[in-house]
Amino acid sequence: YYAGTILRPGSNAELQLVDERIVGPKPATLDFAEAAALPLTSITAYEALVDRMGVDPDGADAGKILLVIAGAGGVGSMAIQIGRRLGLQVVATASRPESGEWCRRLGATHVIDPAQPLRESLRSLGIDGADCILNCADLDRYWLDMAEAVRPQGNLCSIVANAAPVDLKAILRKCARFAFEAMFTRSNFGTPDMIEQHRLLARVARWVDANEIRTTASQRLSPIDAANLRAAHARIETRKTIGKIVLAGWPAGGN
Repeated sequence: YYAGTILRPGSNAELQLVDERIVGPKPATLDFAEAAALPLTSITAYEALVDRMGVDPDGADAGKILLVIAGAGGVGSMAIQIGRRLGLQVVATASRPESGEWCRRLGATHVIDPAQPLRESLRSLGIDGADCILNCADLDRYWLDMAEAVRPQGNLCSIVANAAPVDLKAILRKCARFAFEAMFTRSNFGTPDMIEQHRLLARVARWVDANEIRTTASQRLSPIDAANLRAAHARIETRKTIGKIVLAGWPAGGN
């Protein structure tokens, strides 16, 4: 299983050509549709936590606080699970009861309202700040809120770009570290460490097969055809989907 590259067309094709360094062994306990929900979001979440924010991949940071903004989305869903697997205490934002329950089922210790100030919400839980904050939703909206909520010498990461300039001085006094995460960077630039995506996908597969992480596939459409592709995109554009939408099965007699 793999996420591929955005430099080569063919995401909706029956056959693809892909660099073996960014391919990992599919979890044996999942079918192909269930496994298809995982690579892009698993790579993004793992790289954000381990490569960008410096969380120890072997659990040495157990007990630290991870705040995931938009926990019920695809990347947020995997960040909750991977963070919990690495020993972190996970707090997630969710705006609806069903998305909050989804986050709790994945391992979030607490769920907070994204409409409220992050720092105050954490304090209401008896938490003085987050060691790591992953923004999966809106950097412009949450930047100053993140700066307030992060602990001194903490880490901030965003998978979404800012539309307007952000004030980096907001994190200066805390000596906090900020990084973007873009999972296609390694494949786009052919970096020497591309093999790391193979390794992390293999690790995630082992966690899945050990029942420590679950697929985030929440909706399955079949068959794989133009109508269902349009339907899947329409659902995503509502910005209310939970987990991932997967397509499975080619039409009978189709190419």
